[in-house]
Amino acid sequence: MGAKCFSIAVKSNKGILLIDPGSAEMQPSYPLPDEEKFRLRRECVRVLESWASKACAIIVTHYHYDHHILPSDRDIENPRSYWLDSKLLILKNPNTYINESQWDRARLFISELLSFFNLKLDDYLCEPESIEIEDPVEKLAIALSKDYGDYSKRRSEILAKGKQWLRKLVEDLWSKNPWVKELTLPDNTRIIWGDGRKIELGNVVVTIFEPWFHGMEYDRTGWITPIFIESTGYRIFYSSDLMGPIIEDYAEVIAKLKPDIVFLDGPPTYLFPYMFNRINLQRAINNVITILKSRPKLLIYDHHLLREKRWRERVSAVFEEARKHDIQLLTGAECLGSKPLIDLL
Repeated sequence: MGAKCFSIAVKSNKGILLIDPGSAEMQPSYPLPDEEKFRLRRECVRVLESWASKACAIIVTHYHYDHHILPSDRDIENPRSYWLDSKLLILKNPNTYINESQWDRARLFISELLSFFNLKLDDYLCEPESIEIEDPVEKLAIALSKDYGDYSKRRSEILAKGKQWLRKLVEDLWSKNPWVKELTLPDNTRIIWGDGRKIELGNVVVTIFEPWFHGMEYDRTGWITPIFIESTGYRIFYSSDLMGPIIEDYAEVIAKLKPDIVFLDGPPTYLFPYMFNRINLQRAINNVITILKSRPKLLIYDHHLLREKRWRERVSAVFEEARKHDIQLLTGAECLGSKPLIDLL
């Protein structure tokens, strides 16, 4: 629809749960003038604000601006009703399994929320906890067992460098710098960390996963927390930013959940081939096919995928698999009776 956003709202009998209410303008390569990109982004923020003002709970799966938005953002008309007013804010843990950029963004975001009450972040910091940090790649048995042919040597080098990067985050960032504590604001807005948590909101049960990589193994963009939503008669999986998924183990987990509806962000074909190679594109395609074999009723394929004109061609095998099993595979725009803007330009 012309703006980067992957937000969904879930209605329960206790109120509305809003997931990842952020928006960003499209990247420079998107075929629209900058002025129009900013206009579409403003329209997106207005829709998000109409839902956020009614929400009793909001989940933020990670700190990219197309998944959360700062209260100081000039396109928000009433930032207080957007984020506060006795809401439950379930945020990605800002203290572990987070890269440097999102570590800073999380603290800026929470600082801006505190500023509504003339409070300072320094008063909500504590010493780092002494916890055992596991290397999540070591649990990816399927991905690690794959033979990538000529790419295997390069992949081994990438994994070795990634392990060093993770060790540096643990030793220099997570273990040495103050952590942010969970807190309750004066208006009874509660801020808690979502990683690995289960939330009951009336007739809806929300499972927030432990952090998964935002892309491939040791992806420098960090970690996200996918979401599984259950209620009477349906199950929904929301991928946040898996960029595919690229990692085979994640696809297997999703398939075993047997969701009725899957919100899947898809591979970033607009980065192909320079920042996203053919091997990882094929992995992403194979992994969606794995998910389709679990027979969801609907797969909404969107977000990273819809940023360049050849996206359908590049993932054509996914559409073929969906047709074979008579599974609805639609973009968000198509669910609303339209077409993705990129298909119309």
